[in-house]
Amino acid sequence: MHDFRSERETMVRRQIAARGVHDPLLLEAMRSVPRERFIDEAMQDYAYEDSPLPIAAGQTISQPYIVARMIELARVQTGDRVLEIGAGSGYAAAVMAHIAAQVYTIERLQQLAELAGRRFIDLGIDNIEVRTGDGTRGWPDAAPFDAIIAAAGGPDVPDALRAQLAIGGRLVMPVGESLHHQRLVRVTRTDEFRFSQESLDHVAFVPLIGTYGWAEDGSRPMPSPRDRDDAPVTSLPAKIARAAEALPDFDDAAFGAMFDRFADARVVLLGEASHGTSEFYRARAAITRRLVERHGFRIVAAEADWPDMAVLDRHVRHRPPRADADPPFQRFPTWMWRNREFAALVDWMRTFNAERAPADRAGLSGLDLYSLGASIRAVIDYLDDVDPEAARVARERYACLTPWMREPAEYGRIAMSSGHARCEEAVVAMLVELMEKRRRYVESDGEDFFDAAQNARLVKNAERYYRAMYRGAAESWNQRDRHMFETLQQLLVAGGSDARAVVWAHNSHIGDARHTEMGMRGELNLGQLCKERWGKDAATIGFGTHAGTVAAASDWDEPMEVMDVRVSLRDSYERAFHDATREGAKATRFLLDLREGVHDAVREELQVPRLERFIGVVYRPGTERFSHYAQAVLPAQFDAYAWFDETTAVAPLDATARGAGDVSGALPDTYPFGL
Repeated sequence: MHDFRSERETMVRRQIAARGVHDPLLLEAMRSVPRERFIDEAMQDYAYEDSPLPIAAGQTISQPYIVARMIELARVQTGDRVLEIGAGSGYAAAVMAHIAAQVYTIERLQQLAELAGRRFIDLGIDNIEVRTGDGTRGWPDAAPFDAIIAAAGGPDVPDALRAQLAIGGRLVMPVGESLHHQRLVRVTRTDEFRFSQESLDHVAFVPLIGTYGWAEDGSRPMPSPRDRDDAPVTSLPAKIARAAEALPDFDDAAFGAMFDRFADARVVLLGEASHGTSEFYRARAAITRRLVERHGFRIVAAEADWPDMAVLDRHVRHRPPRADADPPFQRFPTWMWRNREFAALVDWMRTFNAERAPADRAGLSGLDLYSLGASIRAVIDYLDDVDPEAARVARERYACLTPWMREPAEYGRIAMSSGHARCEEAVVAMLVELMEKRRRYVESDGEDFFDAAQNARLVKNAERYYRAMYRGAAESWNQRDRHMFETLQQLLVAGGSDARAVVWAHNSHIGDARHTEMGMRGELNLGQLCKERWGKDAATIGFGTHAGTVAAASDWDEPMEVMDVRVSLRDSYERAFHDATREGAKATRFLLDLREGVHDAVREELQVPRLERFIGVVYRPGTERFSHYAQAVLPAQFDAYAWFDETTAVAPLDATARGAGDVSGALPDTYPFGL
């Protein structure tokens, strides 16, 4: 009779420790797990030989040293969650279970999975879960994992497995272009978007068979017959095409109805991949009309300055214009809101509101904080009407900022160089005093007071923003998006407990920053703050395009031009969506629902970080990769993604823009956009 315990000790000493494996927890686990229990009885005499051995279903149990080597390379530690691809006999999983907190192991052959499961029960190992399935897809329901080990060789490391690593997680597997000759590689996830990969030992493993590995016949990739509607698809574009929902014409009521799935949200945030694309504006307008008309949304808030949008708000809600109000959106970039597409929504909202009681009218609001001068003037004008003495105090307090109203960024530079916030105390005091007199002012006109209070709040936050500009990009960005979120909250509070809002802003503001390079830089955004505050009651919808034209400037404060949008980069989300239109997608514009439980197969693969394009009011095609792309995780950013394969520039209302074409007759009645 064999003394298996003594043989295990000898195996550990001669085959494993002598070859350089020194992890004490691992060596103790190898001494503790009875390898003979994981092979057929007829082969037990050879259990501790320095070689692989045959097991059921024509497979093998790996050489003990290889088991130890891979576990040590994966740095499996106490408390880890580990995924094993290829349970085989169950031996390696049992060894790891002696170290880790939980082991998940996948085996494509049901016979082996069942045998391994029974062995775990017999040995009293209760921290292993085993399932039968395609190991190349991983185990997304249990992710993320601190370590992943694949006991079979693939042509490369599947992206689906990379995506299931925790930050700092390690993946070890054999990789090679040949079925039976590979090298061990170790992939380490260094952050949400980056992975490092090392090439290590020469090895020979059985092939990794599955969707992202080899096919049964040794071909690559695994074949996917397309002659059946239920045939599996393997490429990402094919999966996108399968899940895509074609979008009808913008003027078709069915377009807006496609987004009814988000109508129960408190806030619906509608993005855009550029600030100058007609299709994005028209799509957002159609969705907004639906949410306002059919679902009771009464707040439409945009990435625009409060005083400018307040002029339009008076117009759409049939309130008299302020006698001293200037036409809105006169500063760069004028085309962002002075365009035919947005003007059409303004007209629709005025018509919609015409027969409604004032309390039931839908309004327009601006969330941004660039209107320092206009907001100062709005506060003083309001106080001139309701409290002349307070207006005198306001003039004194705001005088600190008056020299910088045309160039507020210069104020930030001076404040930093002088070592203190010159105007902070004054602008904070102005807002505090305004709020202290709220009850008295509201008696005169509650809506006018709310407008003045928001302008005072904007001045306070803008002063802080311009100072933050000289302390770093992340700090100023965060100040701006916090202001937008604070403004949105104020609108919802003012609207009552049932108030709901539609938000228009760039993808970079509404896509959760925690899942982009922005988050890595310490930046947050409006979408992240909304998700943290309202969870699933904040729905985020991103927009994207492959090519076409866009209204943009070549630099800040330069004239608008109609520019060609370069085709999307090869490794980008945009290229995957473009390729989907050639893989059988139902249309060149479609909606992809990214919520968990809807299209999990495509959602899982989209979880792999990729490049995403962001075009603002400035577009620099010559440096596009550096200037306009960043790493992101699309399904974590957005609840849905609206795709328009080829897009066109917005039509500006001003005829002075380069390449804008004839804009005569854009609006029969130029108010409230008229010059």
